Amino acid sequence: MHRRDKVNYYLDLAEMVLQRGTCLRRNYGAVIVKNDEVISTGYVGAPRGRKNCTDLNVCIRQKLNIPRGERYEVCRSVHAEANAIISAPRDKMLGSEIYLVGIDMGTGDYVEKANSCSMCKRMIINAGIERVYIRDTKNDYRIIQVQDWVLDDESLEGIFGY
Repeated sequence: MHRRDKVNYYLDLAEMVLQRGTCLRRNYGAVIVKNDEVISTGYVGAPRGRKNCTDLNVCIRQKLNIPRGERYEVCRSVHAEANAIISAPRDKMLGSEIYLVGIDMGTGDYVEKANSCSMCKRMIINAGIERVYIRDTKNDYRIIQVQDWVLDDESLEGIFGY
């Protein structure tokens, strides 16, 4: 039997977590890991008690033709990264890693050039997470050093999207 490498194992967990997501546009799953221990998971969904987009059968961002990476204040959902961070104690996140997988709900394919939005990047930085692993294909992924987001502050440039 072929043993799955550890990074893809955690990305597979994130992919399983995203199946709970309720976004009609793109679902993401996130898993925070420290010292080979899963600290927290999160998926895209409306705040507790509010109706999800899947319940309403409408994505307001899609309806308004809002481009990817822009105007997240219009979105009904809390992002996967944010939900994972909300559910984890900060001391456990210091020096941790977050694994992220996104699926385009229209095609069923992995989200091309997936990345955290600017709000989630800020939360990841403040949570003390050190690395972000993002799945590109079933076996390929990128590694982002969170310190790079600190040094390359896109909020100073006024750049939208990703």
